[in-house]
Amino acid sequence: METKTLGLLAGVWLALAAPIAMAGETAKIDTGTLKGVTSGDVVSFKGIPYAAPPVGRLRWRPPAKVAAWTGVRDAGRYGAICMQKIVKDNGVGPGPASEDCLTLNIFAPAKADTRRLPVMVWIHGGGLVNGSATADLYDGSALARQGVVVVSMNYRLGRFGFFAHPALTAEAAGKEGLANYGLMDQVAALKWVKRNIGAFGGDPAKVTLFGESAGGMSVNRLMMMDEARGLFIRAIVESGVGRERSQTLGEAEADGAGFAAKLGAPGNDPTALRAVSADAIVSAGDLDIFKGEAPILDGKLLKENADQAFAAGHVAKVPYLVGSNSLEIPAAFLGPRLNAMLNFAPDRKAALIKAYGDEATFTEHAGADLLFGEPARALARDQARSGAPTWLYRFSVLSAAAPKMLKGAPHASDRQYVFQTLGASPWPTDARDAALARTISAYWVAFAKTGDPNGPGRPEWPRYDGHDRLLNFTNDGPVAMTTPDAAALDAITVARGDR
Repeated sequence: METKTLGLLAGVWLALAAPIAMAGETAKIDTGTLKGVTSGDVVSFKGIPYAAPPVGRLRWRPPAKVAAWTGVRDAGRYGAICMQKIVKDNGVGPGPASEDCLTLNIFAPAKADTRRLPVMVWIHGGGLVNGSATADLYDGSALARQGVVVVSMNYRLGRFGFFAHPALTAEAAGKEGLANYGLMDQVAALKWVKRNIGAFGGDPAKVTLFGESAGGMSVNRLMMMDEARGLFIRAIVESGVGRERSQTLGEAEADGAGFAAKLGAPGNDPTALRAVSADAIVSAGDLDIFKGEAPILDGKLLKENADQAFAAGHVAKVPYLVGSNSLEIPAAFLGPRLNAMLNFAPDRKAALIKAYGDEATFTEHAGADLLFGEPARALARDQARSGAPTWLYRFSVLSAAAPKMLKGAPHASDRQYVFQTLGASPWPTDARDAALARTISAYWVAFAKTGDPNGPGRPEWPRYDGHDRLLNFTNDGPVAMTTPDAAALDAITVARGDR
């Protein structure tokens, strides 16, 4: 439990007791006044700094306080995206990229409401090396129209967000956090929400986290972290992996020292480290979450891997909604990595092939199931065993115009349905997709409002309470069923053993 519980409770009380400060397009927060933009029935505030720019001496330091401003700050445009190799992807917003990127965005109903609304805080994916909260894909307007306040954040990525080095460890001297700066940013953003969301009509006591891929990984980590306790009451994880392994601080320090030497900053001088240009750091190559390079087991913020924490009950006992897509990564896209992933002992591999029905199905699906399907089910099982209300889903929607090579819903294809931003889909969509998006989005909003995704007009979503039932989002609509590939997922659980 967080050590500053009394102070946090006092902050919540003050936020709840204060009158709603939002007045149309103007909101007063703890650092100054903001001017947003109204578009139809939604008002948005963009590019709001929640921490000081992590530049110069603040690079590779925990997020620092924002300086207050005078007058009215324009919040009509997104801020810069965090430093990254910019790729063509619908989850990456337009540049420029900058180290000065710790901003968040808010979407709220424009019509005044005397009630404080539930809050949904989005954490974007991108392997912890790319992505942003500024992509059109993550426009929160359609969610806000359903009666919630939506917050999206940028957080430090790549080696700006996840980096260890002996010089930084010595400099911190045990007095401040290390290594997981991107996760510290996420906590800082949540603390900002706790202090300020009332100014936008939101309820700081009703915050739901939701994130996809690396954003889902982040949600799982926040559930593990004492520093995040009390900052949210519900969690949604979309394709958030779950069995990944992280380096220890010592391992990460060794890698960091080698990386710094390659960039011409050998030795143990933090000033020399911070003198390396941001472009040089990006050009030197990305981290790989599947090699354990992020996040990092620093021993304070993170002490164990996600599956270990869930199995041991070392996570927040909050309502939990988790799932994966039907064919996250086709075998062809995994390339040489697939052979290493499927390198089981002969008897275990034979059992897996039998569970899948044939070798071709095993080869096509096992890699994706190892990374996403089996871990999501395992985390759901462990969270349900803790007594927390838990729901499991499978996303199987595949648009009629999707590439024919796709035999199931690929990784990240659920996002445009949750946000109802089908215009940002990588392939054309139609009226059927729009109807499915409205239904899926409504489940997510209902969960944020009540802690239960169910509601009138939608098929009943059974709780995951030991009966191994999930909701499968199909092209024909949601269908409650027993996990359809339970035998294969069970075989993976057995086959992976201690791997």
